[in-house]
Amino acid sequence: MSHHHEDAVSDTTTTHGVHMPKVSRKSEGEPLRAAMKRAGLSGPELAEATREVDPSGKGISPAAVGRLTGRGKSARSQCELATAWLIAEALHRRTSAPLQELFSMPSRSTTTVERSRSHADEG
Repeated sequence: MSHHHEDAVSDTTTTHGVHMPKVSRKSEGEPLRAAMKRAGLSGPELAEATREVDPSGKGISPAAVGRLTGRGKSARSQCELATAWLIAEALHRRTSAPLQELFSMPSRSTTTVERSRSHADEG
């Protein structure tokens, strides 16, 4: 086979097998924490609020919310766009914080950059 595939890789995909782009929290999560404070929500309360805006009713786990909003060693700076969307939507219902204020959108893929470079090299 030309590409390596391990069963563990499928765990990083959505239920439809689609890879979601990753987004990064801004300023180490400070805008997220500020929006939570304005909304009057703790981490577990924000997790519960994501269930209200999730069409599947699943929402984001309190642990995942904690990793994205935290400052410690377990803090994470990136998450899937779907996760960021649910958190931002839940916060937006209580504050005016838009998604772009909380998370940085993914940059263009490297394949686009490589393609434009190779095209430039031809000329």
